[in-house]
Amino acid sequence: MKKRYIYIATLALFLGACSDNELEQAYTSEQNTEIYIPADAQPGELIIKFKPELEDILDQTMTRASRSGAAMTRSGIPSTDEVLDILGGYRFERIFPVDSKNEARTRAAGLHLWYLVKFDENVDLHEAARQLSKLGDISHVQCNHRIKKAYNSNEKRVYVSENALNNTPAAFAAMSGTPNDPGFPFQWNYNNTGNYAFENQNEDYPAEATPGCDVDCMNAWQKCTGDPSIIVAVLDEGVMYTHPDLQDNIWVNPNETLGSKMDNDGNGYAGDKYGYNFVTDSGIITWNDVNDTGHGTHVAGIIAAVNNNNEGVCGIAGGSGKQDGVKIMSLQVFAGNSGVTLDMEAKAIKYAADNGAVIIQCSWGYNSGLANPMEGYTPGPATEKEWETAYPLEKEALDYFINNAGSPNGVIDGGLAIFAAGNEYAAVPGYPGAYSKCLTVSATAADFTPASYTNYGEEVGLSAPGGDLEYYGKIGESDKTYYDSSFTLADAQGSILSTLIRNGQPAYGYMDGTSMACPHVSGVAALGLSYAVKMRKHFKAYEFIELMKESSQELYTNYTGYKIYHMNHNIIGTAITKMSLPAYKDKMGAGLVNAGNLLNAIEGSGSEMIVPNVYVGISKSETIDLARYFVDGESLTYTCTIADSSIATVSVEGTKMSVTGVKAGITKLTVSTSNGKSQTVTVTVREGANDNGWM
Repeated sequence: MKKRYIYIATLALFLGACSDNELEQAYTSEQNTEIYIPADAQPGELIIKFKPELEDILDQTMTRASRSGAAMTRSGIPSTDEVLDILGGYRFERIFPVDSKNEARTRAAGLHLWYLVKFDENVDLHEAARQLSKLGDISHVQCNHRIKKAYNSNEKRVYVSENALNNTPAAFAAMSGTPNDPGFPFQWNYNNTGNYAFENQNEDYPAEATPGCDVDCMNAWQKCTGDPSIIVAVLDEGVMYTHPDLQDNIWVNPNETLGSKMDNDGNGYAGDKYGYNFVTDSGIITWNDVNDTGHGTHVAGIIAAVNNNNEGVCGIAGGSGKQDGVKIMSLQVFAGNSGVTLDMEAKAIKYAADNGAVIIQCSWGYNSGLANPMEGYTPGPATEKEWETAYPLEKEALDYFINNAGSPNGVIDGGLAIFAAGNEYAAVPGYPGAYSKCLTVSATAADFTPASYTNYGEEVGLSAPGGDLEYYGKIGESDKTYYDSSFTLADAQGSILSTLIRNGQPAYGYMDGTSMACPHVSGVAALGLSYAVKMRKHFKAYEFIELMKESSQELYTNYTGYKIYHMNHNIIGTAITKMSLPAYKDKMGAGLVNAGNLLNAIEGSGSEMIVPNVYVGISKSETIDLARYFVDGESLTYTCTIADSSIATVSVEGTKMSVTGVKAGITKLTVSTSNGKSQTVTVTVREGANDNGWM
């Protein structure tokens, strides 16, 4: 099974489903001295950031345009507008829409200062960028790019029909305590028994599976299988939210109507019922274009396919079959052969933080700085400084997510940005995943060895199973493309089995790549946070990342000699490639991510959850579910007392505490539980406070 994908653009993001994805990116270090404009930049568009002292003028201009109902065409800043007049500017818009619930932190991060400028497409972009970058009012200028996806649609993945999976349970006896999903025995990545038909396909160079080379789901599931309060945003192709093995674990925005043109919840996006399609700028998530690959659905299944539903496959944090798995938010950045522009990618990242996601799952990135041009790759940014200089908007959006996702009063304060390392056989991962604040994932085969295609390097944080057909594939034989009525353990692949889409319909199938390794880490992180919810533990995002690394399993210990693989294994007489294992030592991250170890470590780590301080307006009420802050809180009873009832009053109904402001002031509130625990918090009553506290 050989699958080639080429993502063509300066912002050439990869969907690394296969070990030989090709990524092409026009990047140059000249950006350090001038604005570099690639040939495929969006004509007539530039992204600019103003200096903070200009925000009042910009706000006034935006307010006037909003009241008139007309699109903004000028900034209200004389020097900038003079240049826009010269360029033939016709649209001037803030990149991130106003969301009153999150506007305060948007401004604190400086994201309200980013604008997209549209002007005459016949104007030379070099000249336009030069003119704008000379202005003292502007701190950043960069061009906008649209990611284009092109590939040979005749090259197929290995699809397995639901009917085929349902025919397999009688072929083998499931271990005691394993899920009842028929595909689980094929998911070596969750529970590697070391006994698979895909082993030893090459007589002269045996490729094996090693027991325990998995993410240790069996031990982890004894403690926790997921929690619906944990939301993972999948930035990818659209996730098939109607897939029978995913639909119970899809995030739903209760205030929105699918396809509506109304923004009912005021977050700046209309009709975002299951997420948002940033390619088409609509709430309609798509997956049935002839050029869609099912990549996003495959990734989502690794994280949260429903467990114990007698159907399909398992997800790492898919729950126990009682609608108790983690939730998948689909943020679509690829659709058919189209991809988002850079400004829309940044919007997707910020949307995740503002709408409850604590993990962004990103199986894409630029080519690494060491990608080999001889193999068709154009190297991307080589250092963090080069990436930051070339893509400042992207960096600021990621920083916003990392700093603002989650909650100081929730299970995690901050967000986990998890990226695939890349599939270019390169000794450094690609950006933005290589950014020091992101968690980058390399891929392994089923025997603890690095996958043949994986990028690696000191910037890698963790490794996870990604499959390796170049290692396990039968020499000289084409891989089967579709299994329907018959499918047995003998047909198991050395790749990763998950949910898929075939001809627009739900299916299952195999893929391999760092794209598949990445959601293993996202899934384990989501499972760990689910257990933290159960244990009422709180973590800073960086603390949780370190805990994941510390609890990882040691990878391949014998970094000596070679690993043999065949880059074109389905061609008779294909040449072998020797992979020097010593080159990978200490460059595959802290180790193989391990869910069982992580959940054990959570029990003795983090801090206890604390009832949050209360901020409320006069004659307004704030309600808090106290069960979230005490272990087994659903079964406890609560007594709440307030020090000064002239400032605020408190009542309790079940586990819900309601605080009502009486007059401006500050007082103390004590919560006591039926098992002898108590916490004291501060209540602040103020005039003019609205529901979200933004004054």
